[in-house]
Amino acid sequence: MYAALLRGINVGGNRKVPMAELRELLGGLGHAAVRTHLNSGNAVFSSDTSDEDALAAELEEALEQRFGFHVACMVRGAEYLRDVRDACPFPTDPAHGVGGKELHVVFCSRSVPAERLASLDAAAYLPEEVRAGDRALYLYTPGGLGTSRLSPALHRPGVLGGVDATSRNWNTVTALVELTRD
Repeated sequence: MYAALLRGINVGGNRKVPMAELRELLGGLGHAAVRTHLNSGNAVFSSDTSDEDALAAELEEALEQRFGFHVACMVRGAEYLRDVRDACPFPTDPAHGVGGKELHVVFCSRSVPAERLASLDAAAYLPEEVRAGDRALYLYTPGGLGTSRLSPALHRPGVLGGVDATSRNWNTVTALVELTRD
């Protein structure tokens, strides 16, 4: 099972990709067991293809043909998603104040070099924090992502420049782990 993570769709009424059409599109590409989660560009499916990058490129091309605009996509397998969940460096128990919408995973097209993260003045963004994982960044934003000062700093050219990235809150990450179970 795989999860497709689409970047920047259905936000503020722009770049609309209806989930029913996304499911239809994935089915038309030959994928099975297609489901979507929320309205923000999360789909799960099974495929005979094991190349995540090829699956993402195929989906990006199909979306552009269907909707007339480019949508960056990342496809990640069930095992990877479980590993990301299990490797979280922050406590994920909401009883301790971390989880849900305060914790995010920024899925990246490739690993972000450590020196790029080190270029951020971490103390300037406290209590927000970022920690690196495998092609992912764990972002703790106690005030939520919408008011985060650290998230925009991460997306500056010197940090994520040249790396495609899309964020999901912890609730969505754990839901995708469950949806991609074999």
